[in-house]
Amino acid sequence: MLKYPLPGAVKTRLVSALGEHRACELYRALVAHTISEATKRSVDGEGPSAIEVRLAGAPDELAARAWLGSAVSIREQGDGNLGQRMERAIVSAFGEGAEAVVVIGGDCPQLTATHLVRAFAALAQADTVLGPASDGGYYLIGLRRPLPALFHGISWGGPEVFSQTLAAARALQVEPALLPTLRDVDVPDDLVVWAATPAARAGGRSGVSVIVPARNEETSLGPALVAAAGGAPHEIIVVDGGSTDRTAEVARAHDAILVSAPAGRARQMNHGAAVATGEFLLFLHADTVLPPNYLTALRATLAQPGVVGGAFRFSISGEFSGRRLIECGTNFRARHRQLPYGDQGLFVSRTVFERVCGFPDQPLMEDYAFVRRLQRLGTIAIAPAVAVTAGRRWQRRGAIRTTLLNQLIICGYRLGVSPVRLARWYRGS
Repeated sequence: MLKYPLPGAVKTRLVSALGEHRACELYRALVAHTISEATKRSVDGEGPSAIEVRLAGAPDELAARAWLGSAVSIREQGDGNLGQRMERAIVSAFGEGAEAVVVIGGDCPQLTATHLVRAFAALAQADTVLGPASDGGYYLIGLRRPLPALFHGISWGGPEVFSQTLAAARALQVEPALLPTLRDVDVPDDLVVWAATPAARAGGRSGVSVIVPARNEETSLGPALVAAAGGAPHEIIVVDGGSTDRTAEVARAHDAILVSAPAGRARQMNHGAAVATGEFLLFLHADTVLPPNYLTALRATLAQPGVVGGAFRFSISGEFSGRRLIECGTNFRARHRQLPYGDQGLFVSRTVFERVCGFPDQPLMEDYAFVRRLQRLGTIAIAPAVAVTAGRRWQRRGAIRTTLLNQLIICGYRLGVSPVRLARWYRGS
């Protein structure tokens, strides 16, 4: 059961995160995965002996065939709610001689050919089989004979679809066989499911995902996104931590993927990494502007023997006393002690990020702890290109006071002071 992929007509609950065109492309990728899995077993002689697409919204047969190819037959879904359309398809299939019918959608990336084989095997013993979805619906329903009551009185699109269908089956004294629960991709929180699939990883191979944690950054975020987009990365992901200003609007205006996570830079960056599909991850503060050649510099840095992570050279925007001294000290520390901080744009491969288990879930010093984890695996190199971070912290508190406070926080952390207490010190200063 598919919809023709038109921007704004498919995966509408993902538009807030991806935009209409990106949501449509995701739907296309999900459908390609589903058809690939279905046809895989058909070729091997297992699972379905025929595959039929019931399609809605196609402008004409030529467009439908250009999208879906020749491996499947295509028919229109017709009018009515989802239940009526599925019932019509099932009755038609049985009328044409099918011994068993399985109906699926196209948006479950966890669905594999094995699930289809198991569904048909279950129908050798049971009158119906259901594949429950984690959102309360189902990703698969199979029947050995028509059972119209399973499609009547169901609140389609709601969280009770599976339970209502199960109740309807039992009212007929039919006990469905059950497949494992899987997760569809319907809302932004489901993007982590897609990102973990081989198809998504293949699409992001050699690509760079720029991940920007943000909270009330409407002023700084725009320039950061413009610079990031200038390098044409695989994707830019803004992870909002509960902003009350126009941060979300700015992210959407710059065509970034917009997702939400609980406030806290570590949590936001980890969530962004979970959603990302690129092979390389670049974590960028919302007030930091990347250099024009940052992708080339990133790849060249990570290609060096023994290098497991990197960052850019450090610079501060604005003019204030002591700025040059702070820049020199920071760049010396980053290069000679291999201790860059988050405002230099930390980057790693996804493989390395997963090996160190991401950023520790703590309210402060998450970048310091992350870099320390990286140091156990190899070298952290500094790319020759310069990232420019906003000077607002130094301008607000003063260069000397800010530098002393930073050093005090670092010393406290190394002496074992709780990051929670350090965060209170830092924010209360």
